[in-house]
Amino acid sequence: MRKLLRKSRILFLLILMVGFILAVWAFFAEPRSFRINEQTLRLDTWPAACSDLRVAVLADLHVGSPYKGMDSLRSLVRKVNASRPDLVLLPGDFVIQGVLGGSFVTPERAAEVLAGLKAPLGVFAVLGNHDWWLDPGRVARAFSEQGIPVLEDASTKIATEDCAFRLVGISDFWEGPHNIDQAMAAVEENALVMAFTHNPDIFPQIPQSIALTIAGHTHGGQVYLPMIGRPIVPSRYGQRYAIGHIVEEGKYLYVSPGVGTSILPVRFLVPPEVTLLTLMSAE
Repeated sequence: MRKLLRKSRILFLLILMVGFILAVWAFFAEPRSFRINEQTLRLDTWPAACSDLRVAVLADLHVGSPYKGMDSLRSLVRKVNASRPDLVLLPGDFVIQGVLGGSFVTPERAAEVLAGLKAPLGVFAVLGNHDWWLDPGRVARAFSEQGIPVLEDASTKIATEDCAFRLVGISDFWEGPHNIDQAMAAVEENALVMAFTHNPDIFPQIPQSIALTIAGHTHGGQVYLPMIGRPIVPSRYGQRYAIGHIVEEGKYLYVSPGVGTSILPVRFLVPPEVTLLTLMSAE
């Protein structure tokens, strides 16, 4: 009996120790980390003339969330510039409305730092639900005044010597009008189109004519448990659009897990990242 009790105590202590280590990792170590995650996407409707396009996706910055303050943002901008993207997309949630241990950073201060991003084809933004909760007009002005166009249900033409396409920004699925017809209004017939938006839940409504849709919002669930999955994903579709490259009915979606946190400052096996996509023709 004494041996059994001793073994039980040892097992209990081991469980406590492992739990403590995992908690330290999830609440302190992983949220502090940062990586540039390079992914290559081969798309059926992406032409060879536009292959090797490098797109940096800086989703859910939530500036002011724990470990993701202004110094971290400046460091992130330097690292993204060093990766030499052709195009930079900012799919919203620049501010944070509520996270344990966080502090509010104004959109004006965040936009001033993000104005340092450099890409030959430009830097473009849409707003996320947290930006709408704060003040969409204020956030959009903050970025526009720093020279970063905000494409809320609007598009712009992107062109290089060999490649031309329309970049379409679609407003937030939860809080914005997300009017796809308006966003596509200026798109020429048979044009190559890339879209970006905050919330991937709009993906079932995306037309087949869009070669690729890029989104954020989900944070990849912030927590991934092996053999279980992602317990909490802010989506009506559960884990369906939680993270990564999704192909449905011939349409392509990429969801970045983003940089910051919301509600709880925790990440477990979903490290903060800037996603650097290299787009290739499937031919």
